[in-house]
Amino acid sequence: MSVKRIAPSILAADFANLQRDIELVNDSDADWFHIDIMDGVFVPNISFGMPVLKAITTHAKKTIDVHLMIVDPDRYIKTFAELGSDNLTVHYEACTHLHRTVQAIKAEGMKAGVALNPHTPIASLEDIISDLDLVCLMSVNPGFGGQSFIENTYSKVKQLKSLITAKGASTLIEIDGGVTDKNVKQLVDAGADVLVAGSFVFRSENPQATVSHLRTLANS
Repeated sequence: MSVKRIAPSILAADFANLQRDIELVNDSDADWFHIDIMDGVFVPNISFGMPVLKAITTHAKKTIDVHLMIVDPDRYIKTFAELGSDNLTVHYEACTHLHRTVQAIKAEGMKAGVALNPHTPIASLEDIISDLDLVCLMSVNPGFGGQSFIENTYSKVKQLKSLITAKGASTLIEIDGGVTDKNVKQLVDAGADVLVAGSFVFRSENPQATVSHLRTLANS
């Protein structure tokens, strides 16, 4: 069985102590840094821009997993590569020519991911799944941290896993939103590979212990 990854979401970190929280993740059992970039258009919120991302990638020592919640992401693919992104995930709903966008991400040396909003069906990815390194299933409505987990996610994970298997693909399944120690095992059992956890990690008394606990549950 492949090792399941835990990806703390920096959106939930303390921005007044960002370097401290980056070092905290560096020194934890986490596998990836998950970084949400929001433009206030695709989602009703604005998160950090390029200078903050540059500051994060300067100090981060683990995989940089960037999730673009923005319109017209093609404009910035090269920039995100230059800033040190390892994975770049775009939203299915934001891309007019998804295949072209995915190829552009790979051409810059990054792994390519596609995110689906809760209402977007898995079947939308049937023609492109073999080209994807990662699919990020939103288990909350995108835009804000701290939301409640959408229960239908389990069934979507199973559908996605079936599609990946049927196509002989090696795409990773990432879950983003409302991940806690109460649902991580069920998500992994359904087929999830990467669990993004924000508020549950950074608002806990001991974030590093929380990461270790999630990783142990995911791999048990």
